[in-house]
Amino acid sequence: MTETTLDAAFWITAAAIAGLLIMSAFFSGSETALTAASRGKLRAKADKGEVGAERALKVTEDSERLIGSVLLGNNLVNILATSLATALFTKLFGQNGVALATMIMTLLVLIFAEVLPKTYAITNPESAASHVARPISIVVTVFAPVVSFVRFLVRGMLSLFGVQTDPEADVLAVKDEIAGAIALGHVEGVVQKEDRDRILGALDLGERTVEEIMLHRSQIEMIDVSLPPAEILNRSLKSPYTRIPLYRDEQENIVGVLHSKDLLRGMHADRVAHETENPATLVDFSDFDVMKVAMKPYFVPETTTLDDQMRQFLKRHTHFALVVDEYGALQGLITLEDILEEIVGEITDEFDRSEDAPKQSEDTGDWEVDGGMTIRDFNRWTECQLPDEEANTIAGLVIHEAQMIPNEGQVFSFHGYRFEVVERKDNRVTKLKIRPRRDV
Repeated sequence: MTETTLDAAFWITAAAIAGLLIMSAFFSGSETALTAASRGKLRAKADKGEVGAERALKVTEDSERLIGSVLLGNNLVNILATSLATALFTKLFGQNGVALATMIMTLLVLIFAEVLPKTYAITNPESAASHVARPISIVVTVFAPVVSFVRFLVRGMLSLFGVQTDPEADVLAVKDEIAGAIALGHVEGVVQKEDRDRILGALDLGERTVEEIMLHRSQIEMIDVSLPPAEILNRSLKSPYTRIPLYRDEQENIVGVLHSKDLLRGMHADRVAHETENPATLVDFSDFDVMKVAMKPYFVPETTTLDDQMRQFLKRHTHFALVVDEYGALQGLITLEDILEEIVGEITDEFDRSEDAPKQSEDTGDWEVDGGMTIRDFNRWTECQLPDEEANTIAGLVIHEAQMIPNEGQVFSFHGYRFEVVERKDNRVTKLKIRPRRDV
């Protein structure tokens, strides 16, 4: 190397390489910041008036175009910087300059254009994304024609191999991302079990149907509308439920829903009217028409999602619906409280018949459960992972897997657990013992 080689061209080329490395660091850090930044946090900042966060949200709406533009800019400056370095070192050291340029540029790009900016960006993703959003939006606009051509070319090549790209995939994956983050937070001890259950329960409302949580028709308390009004009043007062279906002739023929307050108001009004007209005689309510105070029954298909049903409850200002199958046959009933319990857990008051938690034996580790307990509730209580795709209740799962109605004392093993039938009443399995298999 001579002094004549260290002329103005040398310093201009060196400065250009340094500038290109800075640009490479900018592109690398921007890519990491904009992809790692939480859109939820950016939205919260944007709502507080941060212009940079609002720009970051807009520029990350089309992630494919963003990544394409940033990668195009990054590759351009890296290749140009390497080419200039190779020419410079070749001029200084001859053929040995190629190897020297490769080694030096690899170190410079790795340290200053990749690791350093990306480490900073991953440490402060939302802040970094807000700062780089404006210049990156300009880069995206400038490179838009080239990126669009590259996207078209890439999708065409992928389609040749049967791979179809879905531009909405990131939108549809938001729910899974939230659920995964909550589950991971619970495993790491950051999110409490109750908080996890509430959030995941709310996310699942759109995936689950009323059939899964409804009160089965065999457990519905009904009143025959042909009974004497005094007897209907007596049964209504003894019932723990506020709303009771009314049927005529057969229980499939639901003709109304009786609200206890409406019944009491109606009878009280009749009593006042009777005492006004005939103060000397007592009212016996024998002529009282219960159907005049009964509400029209509200029927819903068993395939309705919980999310849709909750919206319907709120829209109709009602809390109670009867569930029917595709043939119109009564299957059960569902209330707004049932849906809310899928989010917040069991809601009880002094009149409710609350469902007991599974009792676990300290000696054997067995859980003793009611056959009618839903698999979802059992999983919530015990942290087990029994599948609920094929059955809603524990008894239903055992019957499905056994392909029969088991007898008392029979034992089955599936899904990593041992199931023992403790009690059976008629064709119903009413009590079971469950424990994890020791050999799993």
